[in-house]
Amino acid sequence: MKILVIGPSWVGDMVMSQSLYKAIKANHPDSELHVMAPAWCVTLLERMPEVDKAITMPLGHGDFKLVARRRLGKQLATEKYDQAIIQPNSMKSALIPWFARIPVRTGWKGEHRFGLLNDLRSNKSAFPLMVEAYLALAYPKAQMKSRADIPAIPRPSLNVDLINQGKALDRLGLDRARPVLVLCPGAEFGPAKRWPEGHYAVVAQKHLDEGWQVWIFGSGKDVPVANTIRDRINPLSRPNCHVLAGKTSLYEAIDLMALASRVIANDSGLMHIAAALNRPLIGVYGSTSPLYTPPLADRVEIVHTDIACRPCFKRTCKFGHLKCLIELMPEQVIKAGRRLECGESPAQPIVLQVGEPPHFVSDPGKRSEPQ
Repeated sequence: MKILVIGPSWVGDMVMSQSLYKAIKANHPDSELHVMAPAWCVTLLERMPEVDKAITMPLGHGDFKLVARRRLGKQLATEKYDQAIIQPNSMKSALIPWFARIPVRTGWKGEHRFGLLNDLRSNKSAFPLMVEAYLALAYPKAQMKSRADIPAIPRPSLNVDLINQGKALDRLGLDRARPVLVLCPGAEFGPAKRWPEGHYAVVAQKHLDEGWQVWIFGSGKDVPVANTIRDRINPLSRPNCHVLAGKTSLYEAIDLMALASRVIANDSGLMHIAAALNRPLIGVYGSTSPLYTPPLADRVEIVHTDIACRPCFKRTCKFGHLKCLIELMPEQVIKAGRRLECGESPAQPIVLQVGEPPHFVSDPGKRSEPQ
């Protein structure tokens, strides 16, 4: 059996997609699995042993380009796929498999997809976690009535390249003499996910005073935030605080993060990468909720406030106060770190337990689809 998956375009979503790919391979051990995704996600696909071929999506964010999609579909038709699974909800994402004339085209009911999909699923609300909605697509429609029908949630687990890891350590002048605290203070989604730099700096200083070193990860966009955190560190401690934001490829970030003794991250792609590396992780949630996109790992602590307006799933705070982040104090994160160190964190986060679907203040699924 040969299967094409049209994957998501966000790094965190792509990490969680590995659960789908694992389920596909478990159901069809001899299948050949190809996944199409934007270039920045192909890096992740190459670290997933379940994926036999990663295909770069050549079209950019928001590009409809019907003629280009038709041409790409005709090219893929030569692969003679048996099934396509379309993870995004957009009409655009369903066009390529339709043009490729793949006989079974599976996906959730979304934007004008009638006819484009012939294995259309409409009960998405019965699968409240994003990873559950992904996993349901790996099984026959008649079998998936609710989250209770999913046999298990196979957790993401990215491969680490030890040779590349060593080269990155040398290139960046890093060593492993001290335990490593990784900070991931950015969030591509928007400022309503970003814990304040001052709070990160307090937690970083606490670890530095206890003999740790700090590595701050992120993209080029996160360099100002990372520098602000470092600037607030005691000058005597700064030699052990390393700003890696904007200095590493995603390959290097994965391999270096595998060395972390602890990771503190906003709800972001890097948080999900840390989970897929099974690093002791503290996930900081502002406007979003772990009841939708929890990190899928063993050693996890989730911290958030309980103010009335969260979770709102907004990119920016509609009230302008960002209390869900500002009132989440550093001591709460420090205490979460102590629980991780003492082994008091649950082996499996409670948010993965089967139960009543959570109530959302607004629909977390309504995000722009770059594909």
